[in-house]
Amino acid sequence: MKVYTKTGDTGTTSLFGGTRVPKDHIRIESYGTVDELNSNIGLVRDQDMNAHYKDTLAEIQDRLFTIGAILATPQEKEVKKNGELRLKKLGIVETDIELLENEIDSMESELPEMTHFVLPGGHTTVSYCHIARCVCRRAERLAVHLSHNEPVAEIAIKYLNRLSDYLFVLARKLSHDLKAEEVKWIPRK
Repeated sequence: MKVYTKTGDTGTTSLFGGTRVPKDHIRIESYGTVDELNSNIGLVRDQDMNAHYKDTLAEIQDRLFTIGAILATPQEKEVKKNGELRLKKLGIVETDIELLENEIDSMESELPEMTHFVLPGGHTTVSYCHIARCVCRRAERLAVHLSHNEPVAEIAIKYLNRLSDYLFVLARKLSHDLKAEEVKWIPRK
């Protein structure tokens, strides 16, 4: 399989199922941002950290490929198998969200209570995590925007929402583990 096909040279691309759309279509922006998020999570996972975090991040990356596939497939092109949509069977399930929630709860139990917003930074690994969180929020916003025009599995949006929470708490936990300073944001008076 060749990497270049030349079919996108005029500014269009194919969705799953073959429908051609402009490369700036909201669906392309949506799953392209999920791909960007996945790359940023790979950068976080490549840092020196606890193996459990790395394993969880690898699991998240796998789920993000599924979300990308969901977002890249218009509903009318989803393949039915035994009366069930293939992507729904392949897709994100509640236990994926519960995994994130359990990880958040576990990390928060070891952190001091948050009394202020925190400024991103303090350590390169923490900063990478905050960048991934911001890209995740953008991916969520784009998926919501897409859902205003075309059906999007609600659970995919829910997963992205919970994932940004996870990435925020992971950034705080990494600050704690790395003994990096967590700078509180205190507004000027």
